[in-house]
Amino acid sequence: MPHDHDHDHTHAHGHSHAPSVSAANERVVLTGFALTAGFMLVEVVGGVLSGSLALIADAGHMLTDAAALLLAWVGFRIGRRASDARRTFGYMRFEVLAGLVNAVTLFALVIWIVWEAIQRLRSPGEVLAGPMLAVAVVGLLVNCLVFWILHRGDQSHVNIKGATVHVLGDLLGSVAAIIAALVIHFTGWMPIDPILSVLVCLLILRSAWALLRSAFDILMEAVPPDIDIAVLQDHVRETVPGVADIDHVHVWSITSGKVLATLELTLADDAQPAQVVPAVKRALAERFAIGHATVEVVHVPQAHCALEQRRKRDAHAHEHAHHHDHDHDHDRDDTHAHPHAPDASGPAR
Repeated sequence: MPHDHDHDHTHAHGHSHAPSVSAANERVVLTGFALTAGFMLVEVVGGVLSGSLALIADAGHMLTDAAALLLAWVGFRIGRRASDARRTFGYMRFEVLAGLVNAVTLFALVIWIVWEAIQRLRSPGEVLAGPMLAVAVVGLLVNCLVFWILHRGDQSHVNIKGATVHVLGDLLGSVAAIIAALVIHFTGWMPIDPILSVLVCLLILRSAWALLRSAFDILMEAVPPDIDIAVLQDHVRETVPGVADIDHVHVWSITSGKVLATLELTLADDAQPAQVVPAVKRALAERFAIGHATVEVVHVPQAHCALEQRRKRDAHAHEHAHHHDHDHDHDRDDTHAHPHAPDASGPAR
């Protein structure tokens, strides 16, 4: 049976799907996690002893920071594991699954804090401003230290960059707890504590929603948000000589920052696959940060793609239904416009 297309799965020697792991990056995130998680426990104890819901809410936000740092560290550790015949991409998606569980846990935490805040607004309880202020100030210092440590790592790495953003958000939570403690100390107005705890919950919700959406998109193998398929196709056609057409493009992420693509190329008559295919891969890597692309050179363009059949079938069904309704509406309009028109089947007069 003839085979009318070529598959190019050539990779450079030593090519691996696993991310590169830096010992310095691993130490940075592990140190940040230890500091953040340790002080998170201190804030929980301080919040319970002082009666401050704002401290407990800030501890919840530090939980998001600790989880982000832990996921980064786990990603580095798992990145050392070699792929095998059963798991050809290794365990990189463990990080995504852990992020999904973390997001759901954070939503539950927010619901509890908001419920507790409502109860305290109805019946305000006493908050010890002194211990609350001391814990909040130390929390601010710890967050500043973690932020400095993270900046010593590789800021181009997606996990470290994400953890740094988390810590910046937690700095605001510590400031909110300090403000609440000062207001209670100087005015004795207790409702400020549950009010600011709800504001901190908004920070938690923002982080949890971003984490949930990111994990869901990766698990659904959605196109990364910074990549547009149409732009990608135009870029390849315009910048790589010898490309006549590019079709059936699929782009997805195995885990955060690890983007893959498959596509079909139709070459110009005088083009050489051995030159065009590596050039396409370089273009995808340089412009769209796609680290692994599988390129299929087709001599006769395929009319259908198995992965796109459902989408095209749904679009065709929608177009057919719209066309049918359009014709139906015209028939109805003609009937109203000519109520006394003679029946075409009847005798002519």
